[in-house]
Amino acid sequence: MPTLTTVIWIVVALLLVGVYLSWTAGRLDRLHARIDAAKAALDATLLRRASIAQELATAGVLDPAASMVLYQAAHGARQAEEDQREVAESELSQALRAVFAESAQLEVVRAAPGGHETAAELGAAVRRVPMARRFHNDAVRAARALRRHRTVRWFRLAGHAASPLAFEMDDEPPPVLADRGHPAED
Repeated sequence: MPTLTTVIWIVVALLLVGVYLSWTAGRLDRLHARIDAAKAALDATLLRRASIAQELATAGVLDPAASMVLYQAAHGARQAEEDQREVAESELSQALRAVFAESAQLEVVRAAPGGHETAAELGAAVRRVPMARRFHNDAVRAARALRRHRTVRWFRLAGHAASPLAFEMDDEPPPVLADRGHPAED
């Protein structure tokens, strides 16, 4: 027959294990919530970039070829299904770099009525995309690292939640829009 001291130690050990498992499950849940928030912020940022690009493409400021390339890429990014979103957003990044390969195109935009504001909005939007993507992917990386721990796997603390996926895309902004100190923000 176990002594009272042994029973107390077993109960304390089980209680400590339970607290640890509860804390770990809570941490994993908070990471998943952080991923959801970062994904929503990334989606909003990508939508803003595509909207500004599409607006600029239909404004009649750019030459017809540049307008068509930018419009098609922006429309494709806005309409892409979730499984094709990374490719469509990468194509928009490439179209923006092609259209704004030279600063002369940016000057054409600025010369139009309301062009300074549009150029500033586009510059801010293309700079926010890499940051939003980095926040999302950092949260995904942290959740995946925690999900790889034996304790999480053995006790199935992740439940039936799918493993989070990083968002991989070409997010390099055009050099003329990437510069924070650029007059486009004045």
